[in-house]
Amino acid sequence: MTVTLTYAYAVCRPHEALPGTDAPVRALAAGPLTAIVQDVPAADYTEAALRQRLSDRAELERCARAHHEVITAVSAVTATVPLPLATLYRGDERVREALREREASFLTALDRLAGREEWGVKVYAPTARPVVRETAVADSGRAYLDRVRNRHQGREQRQNAALQAAERVDTVVRGFAVAARRLRPHGVEVTGKDRTHILNAAYLLDATRTRELRAALTSLRRDEPAIQIDLSGPWPPYSFADAFSDAGATS
Repeated sequence: MTVTLTYAYAVCRPHEALPGTDAPVRALAAGPLTAIVQDVPAADYTEAALRQRLSDRAELERCARAHHEVITAVSAVTATVPLPLATLYRGDERVREALREREASFLTALDRLAGREEWGVKVYAPTARPVVRETAVADSGRAYLDRVRNRHQGREQRQNAALQAAERVDTVVRGFAVAARRLRPHGVEVTGKDRTHILNAAYLLDATRTRELRAALTSLRRDEPAIQIDLSGPWPPYSFADAFSDAGATS
């Protein structure tokens, strides 16, 4: 007999459109809450097995994608608190116990998230490429230092202007949001060498304000030509649910 663990994807309220109790991914009732869970082989989720799987980039991407697909399907039906990747319990009853222990927090979160969506906004500044100027006569030491200083000052001015523009973007989008969160910008290994990531933020918006958000960003792109503004979403509220769950431990 294969020993299994209960993998928990998300927490929501009971809803008729959720998967049945006999499906691979199933709804597990716990009073006023429902956990979306799946039975998984315990041998595949030992500490050593998890460490090996999640250190492999391709396997990590596959696991994260499968986790995200379940949460996205549930959040399309009802307000949902996503749980972190590899949230595991030693059986259904332990899941119910965990939900009962944090019932008030989950219900508060679900009230807060109902009818709302997460949107991501990223702002980039183009990276200036050094200009090599060929001269017939070598520059004097003073001319060389002046040129270096001017390049440095110009670079600082462009960077400051881009940062100020990003702050204006953040201020405008926060005006639509009920909650906002600044995240760590990506490095050059993600963005490439041609641009610098200067704002990485998540915003929780009422679903009815999506059109206003898009219109505001269209206007900002026109008014702030020195930066690039990317919008992504809507997403399940990953950035606003971490206070209501424990990350990735077997309980």
